[in-house]
Amino acid sequence: MGSKVLTLPPSNNKVILERDETTLSEAKNVFRASSDAFPSWRATPFSQRRDILTKALCLIQERKHQLGEELTLQMGRPISFGVKEIEIETMQKRADYLLSIAEESLSPLPGQPEQGFQHWIEKEPFGPTLLVFAWNFPYLIIVNSLLPALLSGNTVVLKPSPQTPLVAERLVEIFTEAGGLPKDVVQVIHTGNAETLRELVRIPDVNEPVRAGEPRGGNDPAYVRTDADLKYVAEQLVDGAVFNAGQSCCAIERIYVHTDVHDEFVAEVQKELAQYKLGDPADKNTNVGPVISRAAQASVNAQIQDALAKGAVNATPSNPTFVNPAAEGNYVIPTVLINLNHDMVVMKEETFGPVIPIMRVSSDEEADPVAGEKLLKVLEAGTVFINRCDYPNPDLAWTGWKNSGTRHTLGPRGFDPFYKLKSYHIREKQGWLFLSISLE
Repeated sequence: MGSKVLTLPPSNNKVILERDETTLSEAKNVFRASSDAFPSWRATPFSQRRDILTKALCLIQERKHQLGEELTLQMGRPISFGVKEIEIETMQKRADYLLSIAEESLSPLPGQPEQGFQHWIEKEPFGPTLLVFAWNFPYLIIVNSLLPALLSGNTVVLKPSPQTPLVAERLVEIFTEAGGLPKDVVQVIHTGNAETLRELVRIPDVNEPVRAGEPRGGNDPAYVRTDADLKYVAEQLVDGAVFNAGQSCCAIERIYVHTDVHDEFVAEVQKELAQYKLGDPADKNTNVGPVISRAAQASVNAQIQDALAKGAVNATPSNPTFVNPAAEGNYVIPTVLINLNHDMVVMKEETFGPVIPIMRVSSDEEADPVAGEKLLKVLEAGTVFINRCDYPNPDLAWTGWKNSGTRHTLGPRGFDPFYKLKSYHIREKQGWLFLSISLE
C-alpha cells in the first residue's frame, strides 16, 4: 500500500481525513494532463474565463457555511471566524478587486510610436502552474493566486496543506459545477513529504511553483508611543497577536511600549485579554482555538519558558477559560509577557502562537533607530500598518522584504507573477514579411 496523507484536527488529534499520497508517477500524469488542457484554456476568450470564475465564486458564497464548518474541523479556527474568512468582505472582496483589474492588467503594452514600425508587448500565460498553499488562511491565500493564474490563461495544479485537503477538493468541485472549465484546467495533488514536493517541481511540464501566500512569516513588531489611545491600541494589538491563535504570517510578535505609558498599556491589554475565550473551536463563543499541532504547541510553550527562565514576568490576566484547557487538543494559553530583553527567543524569532510579549523602552529611538514620519521611509519591510494590524487590503501589494521573501500577491501588480512578456517588433513593408525569432 502507498503512503497516506492524514488530517488530524487540532482540537482532538484524531484522524478525520485520509488521502492517498500522490506518487511521482501520478504527479507526472497530472501535469501532462495540465499541459494538454493548457492550449484550450489559453485560447478561451478572457471574457469567458472571467464569467466562469465569477459563477464559481457565487457558488462558493452559497456554500460558505459548509465550507466554514469544514475549515474549523480541519485547522481549528473558531467557527465564529471560519465562515467570515470566505464571506463577501474577505475572500469575495479580494476576488472582486482582482476581477476589476484583470482586463487592464492583462492587456498588451504599447511601444513608443515610430514611423514605419509597430511594436508592442503581449502578456502570455506560463502554462501548468503549481500552487502550494498553507493551512492557516487557505481560502484567503488561494484566491490571491488562483484567480490571477486562471484569468491569465494558465492551468493550475493545487497542492494543499495536509491539514486542509478539503479546501482544494471543494474548489475543484465548485469550478466543475460552475461549468465551462475545460477538463484538467484545475487539478489537485496531495503530499505531505518535502522530498516528494522537491521532485514534483523538477517535472519538465511544471513552471516555477508559486507558493500561494508568499511572503513567508516574520517577527513583526509594534510600537506604542506616548500619544497613543491605549484602550484602542490594546484592542488592536491583542487581536493582532491572538487572532487565529497567533498563526498568521503578519501576526504581532513583539510590542515595544514607551516607558511613560507601559504600565497603563499592560493593564489595558490584560483587560482586553480577560474577555477572550479559549476552547473548542466548534463553540460559537470561542475566539481562541488550538494551535495546529503538538509540535507547534511544544514550540510556543518552549519560547514562553525560555523567556520566564531569563527573567520575564508572566502578566497574563485571570481568565477561567485559560485554566486546564482540554488535554486532547493543542491548546496554548494566551500569554502576556513583560520585563523582556532581546536575549529571549520570543523577541528574536517568530512564535506563531498566542503570545503577547511587551518590552519597555525609554524613547522612540530605542524602539527603532528613527521615529516619526522618517520611520515610514526607512523601515525595511514590505508591508507597514499604522493604527491597525493584520488586515491586508486587496488594492495593496501583499509582500515582504529580506528573509520574508520578495514575491507578492494582490495590489495593482497582482497579475505579474502569472504571465511572461512577449515583445513584437514589426517593420511595415509592402508585399513581403520575414520573421526573426530570438531564442535567448
